[in-house]
Amino acid sequence: MQFSAVFVALAALASVAIGSPAGVVANTQGVASSIVSDAEMAHFLATTDAELTFIGEPFNPLAKRAAQATTVTFCTKRIGNICGGSCTVYNGGATCLDAANTTCMSATNDVGFCDELGCDGNCNTMSQCGTPMGNGFCFTPDTQSILVSSL
Repeated sequence: MQFSAVFVALAALASVAIGSPAGVVANTQGVASSIVSDAEMAHFLATTDAELTFIGEPFNPLAKRAAQATTVTFCTKRIGNICGGSCTVYNGGATCLDAANTTCMSATNDVGFCDELGCDGNCNTMSQCGTPMGNGFCFTPDTQSILVSSL
């Protein structure tokens, strides 16, 4: 009897472990967010033909404190449902990023994006992305700055 209970518990745990989350998650309002995993961000960076500029700490999801860092990729062009052109990749902690000419972006944690420099003006969050795009990006026209908060 105890063996069957243990077997059922292990089977339930295995079925949960095998399931994989979706790349784009719907928030409570049913709108898809553009928060991606480190693995999804690494895949985009490895496969994109966009021109990439890296700022902040080196992107390494296996680093000891990688869970405390946020990676944000913000780009200048939207072609259909694809984000590209010249992209800047920031990896690090809390800061306000100058992001003039940003059209679309993606992040590994929730960040704010604002229509004025210095993280002022009208700001929105990635978790409330109004126009989701491919590869976990969000259409964010007129973005001038990005607020990365501490975790």
